[in-house]
Amino acid sequence: MTPVLFDTDIGNDIDDAVALAYLLCQKDCELVGITTATGDTAKRAALCEVICRAAGREEIPIHAGLAGPLLHGTAQGVAQYAAIESLPHRKDYPTGFGALEFLRNTIRSRPGEITLLAVGPLTNIGTLFAADPELPRLLKRIVLMCGRFTDGGPGAREWNALLDPIATALTYKHGTGKLLSVGLDVTLKCVLPAAPVRERFAAAGGALAATLGMAEVWFNHADHLTFHDPLAAALLFAPELCTYQSGTVTPVMEPGPLEGLTRWQAEKNGPHEIAISVDVDAFFAHYFRVTRDESG
Repeated sequence: MTPVLFDTDIGNDIDDAVALAYLLCQKDCELVGITTATGDTAKRAALCEVICRAAGREEIPIHAGLAGPLLHGTAQGVAQYAAIESLPHRKDYPTGFGALEFLRNTIRSRPGEITLLAVGPLTNIGTLFAADPELPRLLKRIVLMCGRFTDGGPGAREWNALLDPIATALTYKHGTGKLLSVGLDVTLKCVLPAAPVRERFAAAGGALAATLGMAEVWFNHADHLTFHDPLAAALLFAPELCTYQSGTVTPVMEPGPLEGLTRWQAEKNGPHEIAISVDVDAFFAHYFRVTRDESG
């Protein structure tokens, strides 16, 4: 079993929910807790709660984190909350530093065991690492869906890195030696149109079917789903799905046209690692094998 802490901005793009469904279905995953980041983190926590309940996993701790950004950036709304507003869920999640204390205590209680998977703006994680710089060394690994490294031209940026650039820089600074980034340049290859998403999610049942209402909110303005965060999650258990390169990520913190840019310099034995390619067919085969509801 791989113990995993999951930090997410679930509620905007549907891929966070789809990644959570994967973790709940993955038999090799011990999901030890979930924290939410950016904007109305209590509504984000409620979305996680509904999906966990659909999987029969109401025991998993869920904490609403920091609204962010730390200094400058943007915090988004939670459009997909409309899909669960009428469903039973907790409405009194406390928000803020309690989530960071939960992360800190959990990591310190199991040194060298836990993988931290963060797939949203890094407000919680950057703040946590800055406050307790020893924590990254106590993690087994840090995996991010963050950055854009090998395509799009010299000014191409990625949303998670851009929304809280100070937190992004702090995360990369303190996460050296442990940190893998799965960037937009790779995740953009993992796309399914809306019709097969509806069909395959409904057939899977369980946690994945529970995301369908949220997906419909997303499909109001998109005709496809890109599996950004699910790819990052899958690499915890099937690293062979991607190829990798080591080097240094240098995020741009200063306000301006390059704010949130993740500059990449490849180098042998660098402090960071990025995914550089993905076997798309193998990824989708793996994802739907794991999320299929065997009880059906």
